[in-house]
Amino acid sequence: MFEYAPAPESRSVVDIADSYGLFIDGDFASPKDGSVFKTVNPATEEVLAEVASAGTEDVDRAVAAARRAFTGWSALPGAERAKYLFRIARIIQERSRELAVLESLDNGKPIKESRDVDLPLVAAHFFYYAGWADKLAYAGFGPDPRPIGVAGQVIPWNFPLLMLAWKIAPALATGNTVVLKPAETTPLSALFFADVCRQAELPPGVVNIVTGAGDTGAYLVAHPGVDKVAFTGSTEVGREIARTVAGTGKRLTLELGGKAANIVFDDAPIDQAVEGIVNGIFFNQGHVCCAGSRLLVQESIAEELLTSLKRRMTTLRVGDPLDKNTDIGAINSAAQLARITELSEIGGAEGAERWSPACQLPERGFWFAPTIFTGVTQAHRIAREEIFGPVLSVLTFRTPAEAVEKANNTPYGLSAGVWTEKGSRILAIADKLRAGVVWANTFNKFDPASPFGGYKESGYGREGGRHGLEAYLA
Repeated sequence: MFEYAPAPESRSVVDIADSYGLFIDGDFASPKDGSVFKTVNPATEEVLAEVASAGTEDVDRAVAAARRAFTGWSALPGAERAKYLFRIARIIQERSRELAVLESLDNGKPIKESRDVDLPLVAAHFFYYAGWADKLAYAGFGPDPRPIGVAGQVIPWNFPLLMLAWKIAPALATGNTVVLKPAETTPLSALFFADVCRQAELPPGVVNIVTGAGDTGAYLVAHPGVDKVAFTGSTEVGREIARTVAGTGKRLTLELGGKAANIVFDDAPIDQAVEGIVNGIFFNQGHVCCAGSRLLVQESIAEELLTSLKRRMTTLRVGDPLDKNTDIGAINSAAQLARITELSEIGGAEGAERWSPACQLPERGFWFAPTIFTGVTQAHRIAREEIFGPVLSVLTFRTPAEAVEKANNTPYGLSAGVWTEKGSRILAIADKLRAGVVWANTFNKFDPASPFGGYKESGYGREGGRHGLEAYLA
């Protein structure tokens, strides 16, 4: 048997500055009325950099810069805007190793995920929307669709660079300008992207990046100079944003929380389903809005599937995100770790049976072992509330009708998975599931050409695909 040998990716491929300013009108600037905060490596709790926190005057400057730039940017022919997007996509590809290491350092996700999943998708989104920039008249939104204006975009910490691409690429392709606020715990890849914009010679003011906490985002969302708001994050904050923009005439898209059901029928290929279950809940430490956090397994195969799942979980390697062998990295922050821990303890207290494989967690940093709960009912909080961590709740069902009823018994509706060998069953079940995305015999598959978004408390509007253009066109 082979002994385990670490295969660490070098930190030296990326230069992290001691401090970062705000990216406004094509240049980095110190905050006028803001302060600074520190961003840390969640795997070690080491301070990575000091970052400017934008105050109201700083957001005013960023919105004003975007407004000035809008006149020239929106007047460019689509083919000219496409050249900038293609250039950005190629630079991202060229610098993907730097970006992947930076993302894993600041976020805590395994390097193999940031390298093999996030970065290829980031570049692909810019390539994809570059292709749309000169074809908007044929997108089905009228013969002469127009950009809306200045887009205020607020993104989360779970996929910092990918969420940036989902927001910025369609906005620029359609002729809008952007003020983006990254999450407070993961600002570095957005600030790196600012340098990509300069390298691509994007006109000043087309993309502006203001870092800070929730107050910065709240002021950006409420700013009278912002015409369109796009937010990805928690349902709670999404509600606040909806209240803020109500009656203002601003366009709004929200991509919020989820509690996805991953449904395994008795004719499903067990080994394939187990891989999909592991990918669905343990990918990115479960920090995924569409994570398959509720496993619904047909009663007759529950025991066999759980045995196989537990065996597979014993092979998962938890540890250094920069080690290419790592499967599960660090939890993004102390606050998120506290929430995962609290809800897991509640799950045990409510009578569900908890199981984790034996694994040694590092002494420093924020870590949580991959966990499954069996004996879970619909009434358990772990089956109703979004944990946003590597915690799986297992429920059983007997009939397809019961599976659908349990899957839909949630305030969320972002995604779902169906595992069966019968094509007719896939279509029949998918048609009844109230979820924006339904994966069949796979999970967590994304493509720039495919729209993504939810129902109910998972938000409204779509990102990706032709549908993703609509939110940025008047």
